[in-house]
Amino acid sequence: MTGNGPLAGVRVVELAGIGPGPFAAMLLADLGADVVRVDRPGGGGLAIDPAYDVTNRNKRSVLIDLKSAGGPGRVLELVERADVLIEGFRPGVAERLGVGPADCHARNPKLVYGRMTGWGQEGPLAHSAGHDIAYIAVTGALGMIGNPGEPPAVPANLVGDYAGGSLYLVIGVLAALQHARTPGGAGQVVDAAIVDGTAHLTAMIHGMVAAGGWQDRRGANLLDGGCPFYGTYETSDGQYMAVGALEQQFYDEFVRLLGIAEEAPARKDMARWGELREAVAARFKTRTRAQWTEVFEGTDACVAPVLSLREAPEHPHLAARGTFTDFGGITQPAPAPRFSATPTAVTGGPARPGADTDAVAADWGVPGLTGKGA
Repeated sequence: MTGNGPLAGVRVVELAGIGPGPFAAMLLADLGADVVRVDRPGGGGLAIDPAYDVTNRNKRSVLIDLKSAGGPGRVLELVERADVLIEGFRPGVAERLGVGPADCHARNPKLVYGRMTGWGQEGPLAHSAGHDIAYIAVTGALGMIGNPGEPPAVPANLVGDYAGGSLYLVIGVLAALQHARTPGGAGQVVDAAIVDGTAHLTAMIHGMVAAGGWQDRRGANLLDGGCPFYGTYETSDGQYMAVGALEQQFYDEFVRLLGIAEEAPARKDMARWGELREAVAARFKTRTRAQWTEVFEGTDACVAPVLSLREAPEHPHLAARGTFTDFGGITQPAPAPRFSATPTAVTGGPARPGADTDAVAADWGVPGLTGKGA
């Protein structure tokens, strides 16, 4: 299959899993790679209709039972023709199934073998079960999010699974792919652990802690809601506005448009931040979200409405940029980032398990995929 985007011509084998692995493979597919997802007979993963699993868009699917006699051999035939493999099993599982790094590199020394786990391939918890919330908990990331005196706020699975996991796996895969394609380069294993990636995301904060510019507790700092001009405020209709007026010139515009310029205490007077927060909150409660949006839209006050997932695609700026797209009746984020010479697009809906077996067998030159051995 010929894809669009900067990764056109790159072949990826994805061993079906859930969470960050499929999202990473979707990103590679969005960038133009030919991603073949190896699904297991009988399905698996999250309880969602495959027709709506957007993380499987732009991919193709084949059915292979890795526990059958011929299953591992079929995967290795794909591996011989691939540039990248992605798997998200617990450590040691791929090896036991006969498709671990040694098995794959014996067939294709240039292969980039991407491993996606929560705890990593080694360490005391490597073989333990876990989910996003546990990974971000032990890295200190979860403890930073939320209001003081309240339980930490759970940021869906965005910080761990996707930011600390999927995106770091993709970065690692692309870096290893570059190395494999250099003179004398070879394939290698990319160990992408969500705990590692999430910890890496907190680099700036650790520097600020060391410098004495960040208190190691929730809701007490410039970027965690502790600052009255960097946070969210309720409007008269029960909706919210987000304020990020950090710099002086943006803050001046913010308090002017909010209508409290004359009564607001000095922004640098931290002893009066509570007073400032009360003044801002009281003023926001006098109008609806739509009214405040009209006041601040297009200004340098750094204020925006807090929208729901269903509302976001209708925001004028996002609509003008095409940040969201409709494909197959599903509204979904468009591929990102954007490329001037190799544009990307959603060209296929979620891959249905096994639906592309014959086409992949022909395109990749693996006729055995269609036989009983798969």
